[in-house]
Amino acid sequence: MRTKSLILLLCVVCCLPDEALAKAGPVFAAEANLSPDSSQTNAAIITCTGLIDDGLYSSIKRRANTALDMGADHIILEIGTYGGLVKSADDISKYLILELSQKARTVAYINTEAISAGAMISVSCQDIIMRKNTTIGDCAPIQMGDKLEGVEREKAESFIRATFQRAAQANNYPEALLEAMVSRHKKVWRVKNTKTDTYEFYEDEKLPNDTKLYDLKDKELIVSDNEILTLTASRAAEYGIARTVATDMNEAIAFLEARDNVKFTSKPIRLEPNWSEQLVRMLNHPSVSGILLMIAMLAVYIELKTPGIGLPGLVAVIFFAILFGSRFLTGLATWWEVAVFAAGIILLAIEIFVIPGFGVAGVLGISLILISLFAILVPNRPDELPWPRYDFNDVQWQILSNGAWAFSLGFLGFAVLAYILAKFLPKTGPLTGLVLAPADKGPKMQIDMTAPPQKSGELKTGDTGIAITKLRPAGQAKFDIAVVDVVAEGDFIEKGQKIKIIQIQGNKVVVRKIEE
Repeated sequence: MRTKSLILLLCVVCCLPDEALAKAGPVFAAEANLSPDSSQTNAAIITCTGLIDDGLYSSIKRRANTALDMGADHIILEIGTYGGLVKSADDISKYLILELSQKARTVAYINTEAISAGAMISVSCQDIIMRKNTTIGDCAPIQMGDKLEGVEREKAESFIRATFQRAAQANNYPEALLEAMVSRHKKVWRVKNTKTDTYEFYEDEKLPNDTKLYDLKDKELIVSDNEILTLTASRAAEYGIARTVATDMNEAIAFLEARDNVKFTSKPIRLEPNWSEQLVRMLNHPSVSGILLMIAMLAVYIELKTPGIGLPGLVAVIFFAILFGSRFLTGLATWWEVAVFAAGIILLAIEIFVIPGFGVAGVLGISLILISLFAILVPNRPDELPWPRYDFNDVQWQILSNGAWAFSLGFLGFAVLAYILAKFLPKTGPLTGLVLAPADKGPKMQIDMTAPPQKSGELKTGDTGIAITKLRPAGQAKFDIAVVDVVAEGDFIEKGQKIKIIQIQGNKVVVRKIEE
């Protein structure tokens, strides 16, 4: 039966017109061009651009898992970045070396530049392919506002050097050159091994002394002792850091096919960050965080200055939720920090709306809010205190410094806007209801600041009068016999509204609005 089917298929093929055979030709040719030991495979491109942060780390992991699920066994990181957070870059580096490289071939395609933390990510891939006229290197640590010297600089550099050493040993890159991208006191020589006819790189103090094995007479100084190494694409390829230099992604793909003896079955899939990942990364930017804090605090201020619970309170809740939620999603905030902030808000609300005066609940609420705001400025696990550590270089101090500046500017902006609202907006036409204005200054009159004793002909429950100031809820009202301080029950009462005394408790006179 199989023989008959095969004969029938051959007859059909032979009877096909030339045009059909021409169309089918490339398919058979592609299969014929595969050598016996070659294989078909899939590739995926993951973009890695902009600031290196925890949001990018989470995004790379998600997209890499998507690529693996789609059958990709070559994952290409298209890199174009000037760096970012060292901790985030280290997390990405460990993920590439310890996890992803066990499941697929990792390739860094440097499309524009891979500077600082971008270089750390690039060398953590098993291969580096650089586009013409691009650069890689310069991963020396910096401390905003301070100059790192002596022990502090060495402590900061040692962690990053260890990360580059790990990548060099895992992916067969020249270790001495990678360390020279971090420390400027490294003096690196290129020496030819006469036995293998290859070049090797050594630090000044580690130069070999075997003149029979190494051509020490013609050794070449690659990095001086006061230089941070940054390489162009051609230099990186010459020194063995880049596997090749390509004009575009297509040429890079062709190089991988030829070197690995594989054939990509289709055009590599391109995986970009989704809109939610980009939004979360934007919201975690220090300047945006400062604006979120400013708007949230301003909304709280307006809510406290207006009667009832309305739109400003809802805005405050939304913006605080965005501030904490965006950081929680990227690991910058933990569950207990969110819980502490919520507890602080609840205590402050109890102090304002339930307990008279301002006491322990208010102070404790404000303290918890400040603690939670400080805590989200430091990336830490739930079981760690929110305090920067030096084992991640200066990155946590940098995050804390940037966040503190952003929050300080946000608070300053809130103070300025709150002053403007309190001083000017009540006097403008359509915005008079946004913030309650202070009571109008009328002619001086004799005012009894307390409720008089309930004697014949004096104030008593049931007396009616007129509010001469806005009662929010406290204010002043005029009755037939006196002007007294009163407190409104329920809603705030506008100036000029008729009122009635419903209760007198010592010096406290409680009134209610008389409906027309």
